[in-house]
Amino acid sequence: MKNENIGIAKEGYPFILLCALSALICGLVGFRLCSLLFLFGTWFSCFFFRDPERVLPSKEGSAVSPADGKIIKITSAYDPYTNQEAMLVSIFMNVFNVHVNRSPIASTIEDITYHEGMFLNASWDKASTDNERCMYSLKAIDGTHWTMIQISGLIARRIVCRVGVGDSLERGERYGLIRFGSRVDVYIPKEYTPSVAIGDVVFAGQSILATKNI
Repeated sequence: MKNENIGIAKEGYPFILLCALSALICGLVGFRLCSLLFLFGTWFSCFFFRDPERVLPSKEGSAVSPADGKIIKITSAYDPYTNQEAMLVSIFMNVFNVHVNRSPIASTIEDITYHEGMFLNASWDKASTDNERCMYSLKAIDGTHWTMIQISGLIARRIVCRVGVGDSLERGERYGLIRFGSRVDVYIPKEYTPSVAIGDVVFAGQSILATKNI
């Protein structure tokens, strides 16, 4: 699978075009305040759906963050796919973060499972089990298993999945996004050690999330 860099995520185009067209129409008919409001909406849509290129770390055996945001949880937990103990790292994305998600490692997608649910605050613990979410089972090229979970938030109302079962992902390759604030959980296998701490700010595809044990 290949995602070209277009500067703005394609999912944002309808919002940008609608706001821009509305601003133009309001301006032509003399509704200046409405025109300004729609111009702001155009700017915000461009800002929210921005999709910058990232420079992957060169460190061998490193896995990258799948999301921009703040590390809010690092704890031992059972991987929902394998039911084996792994290290759970949770990344909270606020409305100002880049919301395009990327693969932490080079892998093949073995399964994708979507769960309907609520829209609780994504920073709450029960958001992992109660909120709308999309789970990805990944088989890394080194044989390890990884699980990623996109979790909706209080404002987020759509999880976007761009991939399918059997697709191959390069480390740092885009696989989807979540609209308007959300969270990504990653279950790191025991062969890796987290390289982040609670409170750290990370960037998708660029920050090292974990390093393979020697």
